[in-house]
Amino acid sequence: MSEPTPHAAHRDLQADCGNCFGLCCVALPFARSADFAANKAAGTPCGNLQKDFGCGIHERLRDSGYTGCTVFDCFGAGQKVSQVTFEGRSWREEPDSARTMYEVFPVMRQLHELLRYAAEGLDLAAARPVHRDLRRAYDRLDALTRDSAEAILAADVPALRGEVNTLLLRVSELARAEVPGKKKNHRGADLMGARLRGAKLRGASMRGAYLIAADLSGSDLRAADLIGADLRDANLAGADLTGALFLTQPQLNAARGDQATRIPAALQRPDHWAA
Repeated sequence: MSEPTPHAAHRDLQADCGNCFGLCCVALPFARSADFAANKAAGTPCGNLQKDFGCGIHERLRDSGYTGCTVFDCFGAGQKVSQVTFEGRSWREEPDSARTMYEVFPVMRQLHELLRYAAEGLDLAAARPVHRDLRRAYDRLDALTRDSAEAILAADVPALRGEVNTLLLRVSELARAEVPGKKKNHRGADLMGARLRGAKLRGASMRGAYLIAADLSGSDLRAADLIGADLRDANLAGADLTGALFLTQPQLNAARGDQATRIPAALQRPDHWAA
């Protein structure tokens, strides 16, 4: 089975902080916890945000108590809002636009997340029977992300998510059907802390499963559907996630792995994983 590969057409679905006005550091709130070293209200710039919209502690976020930042990904929504929706005019230059910009950003992120999943589906040869409908959905979403702030805020995101999810389910079924044998179904399962070391989960449905702190070391997750699975602190040491469906960088960043962990070519091995 072919696995999704990064393509130039999908670069706008990857965060480009250099072309963003630090929106994740301003628009979103966070509470002091194990993930964040301080409280911050929505619409208030993080104390680490620099004048050039860069992060002053980017290289040491985990050591500084900001692990939550390392597992966040806007899927390219930040630069879309900054450079397209607001045409390169920042909230510092035009304070009157700030509130609207902050409201648009989380909506745009949801739209870009859907685009990212749809793009992956379009990369899968096994999903060819659904490509026409998926392409139409992708084009509609893409057009919406390039519309006005008012149009984006008026979008019925739950309805759009439902429509796209129906297609993604079909993509998953088609892709996993290429895996021989019976596949396990752990969709939405509570597997927090589960002992799944060496588990045979190839082609399994793990959609929305709670895998927090689960031991998945040495497990076979090839071609498993991991959309929405919570992998926080999950042990992926030595696991094989080759061709895993709808796995995202934030999910990997939230988990623990090592150099023996096999991941899809489109993703990067997190720096904090064990050598």
